[in-house]
Amino acid sequence: MTGAVLRAEEVNFWPFSVRQVKADGATESGEYLGPFLFRKTGTDGAEVEGFRPFYLHSREGAKTSTLLLYPFFTWQRDDGYRSFSFFQLINRRQETGGDRQTVRSFDVWPFYFSRDTGEPAESYRALLPVGGTIKSRFGYDRIHFVLFPLYADTEKGGAHTTHAPWPFLRFIHGAGQHGFEFWPLFGHRGKEGDFDDWFYLWPLIYHSAKNLSEPQPDVKLGVLPFYTRDTAPGYVSENYAWPFFGYTHRTDPYRYDERRYFWPFLVQGRGDQRRVNRWGPFYTHSVIKGYDKTWFAWPLFRHARWTDNGIAQEQNQVLWFLYWSLTQRSTTNPAAAPAHKTHLWPLFSSWDNGAGQRQLQVLSPFEVFFPTNEPVRQLWSPLTAIYRYDQRAPGDTRGSILFSLVSWKNSPTGREFHLGPLAWSRAPGTGPWKFSLFDFSPKAVNNTFAAPPSP
Repeated sequence: MTGAVLRAEEVNFWPFSVRQVKADGATESGEYLGPFLFRKTGTDGAEVEGFRPFYLHSREGAKTSTLLLYPFFTWQRDDGYRSFSFFQLINRRQETGGDRQTVRSFDVWPFYFSRDTGEPAESYRALLPVGGTIKSRFGYDRIHFVLFPLYADTEKGGAHTTHAPWPFLRFIHGAGQHGFEFWPLFGHRGKEGDFDDWFYLWPLIYHSAKNLSEPQPDVKLGVLPFYTRDTAPGYVSENYAWPFFGYTHRTDPYRYDERRYFWPFLVQGRGDQRRVNRWGPFYTHSVIKGYDKTWFAWPLFRHARWTDNGIAQEQNQVLWFLYWSLTQRSTTNPAAAPAHKTHLWPLFSSWDNGAGQRQLQVLSPFEVFFPTNEPVRQLWSPLTAIYRYDQRAPGDTRGSILFSLVSWKNSPTGREFHLGPLAWSRAPGTGPWKFSLFDFSPKAVNNTFAAPPSP
């Protein structure tokens, strides 16, 4: 039987397939076997397809990405680049530069690390604990070890720290630095005119002085848990019975004074860029460089306000994620409608971009935890979308229940109601409803929600 075509771009064989088809017959997007299999082609030629929640493949030009059992297996490929990762523990990467020099790296955390550039000075291999060398990683210029932790040598800025064995004996030399540490009993390291650090029974007793060439160095002193003192130009902070009682006085680069009683419960601070009034856990209000935050009965309710790139933001949270909302307003165009995003976990998520576009999903257990994670939004969020509502513009709305088992549409071109492949349609105005069997009209809602653009 040939079905009536209400809109040419969608073909509906629920639950086997719901496809949106271009004028030339090519499939623009489709879902198969409910929400499990899907495929979508963007206007720029980008493609994404997958089998929820196990497999996701995307392609945009020469760039491809494949995820299997996300976040465990990841493959990526682009011009001159390819990589593989297993949960960021096993990583393999190959890059080819403009000079066609190929750089290969392979890691198996935390046991094996390698890099091959074709140049011995930049290449390395290391097998923990046997031995090897690692270059320009983990914050060091060079790490060399043999039978770790019996022997290791780290280099940074020409200064060497020899561990024999790590972490107990440390010998510091090079680049004007010197020192010896028998951790955790005592230790000393320094550089004339630069810094001087020592400790006893780490971390209980310590003294650190930096910027020794300045008229007033930065000095940190501690005898824990009795007393600590930090001083720098225009700054002093002391704690008694650390960390419970103390004060901070700052005059440079801004003025700030703070008193702490039974920290972190009672804290009072006032200054030019910072203000704190904490009576924890009942009430806390702080303003730090324009970020205004208030807690009531921590962690029951949190309210925050700030401005970022001309957008005034206001956020409310109940028990961190149980209720979460964000409102955005334009500071340059106060008359513009605000944008909203709201999560009531795990019942629903809703978006309103302030320009006539709105979306709602029921149920929504993942969005509040992964607001910017596109793989999670592609693979997991649609699986729980028992109800979806999409307003593309005022007067152009669509909704669906149980992955388009029941769906409806209201637009300037007419109204539609669908029960699987059964369809009722009505032309604009007051014309009669028309029924069709195996009707292939549009009703599917987009697979994923996008965060609303700033107003």
